Amino acid sequence: MILGFLRLMLFGFVGLTVLYLLLSVYSRSVRREWLEKRFDAGGVPGDRDTYIRDGMRAYERGLRKKLLWLVYIIPAVVFTVVFWSLNFS
Repeated sequence: MILGFLRLMLFGFVGLTVLYLLLSVYSRSVRREWLEKRFDAGGVPGDRDTYIRDGMRAYERGLRKKLLWLVYIIPAVVFTVVFWSLNFS
């Protein structure tokens, strides 16, 4: 029983890691595209590459990047609540 539970946790972690990486790449590309379109629309002073680099640096420190960690937290909490309620109620 314990071995099956550990195997479930391992495959779940691998699946969530793949999902996290895919969402991270997608979110990063969407932010970069938004910065490029905003610069190309005009009204932004300076060099295009510098503007995009600074914008991506701000994205890396921003809230949206940190919210991606919920990919791990929410399924773990839901699984724990369901497991606890089914086995100990």
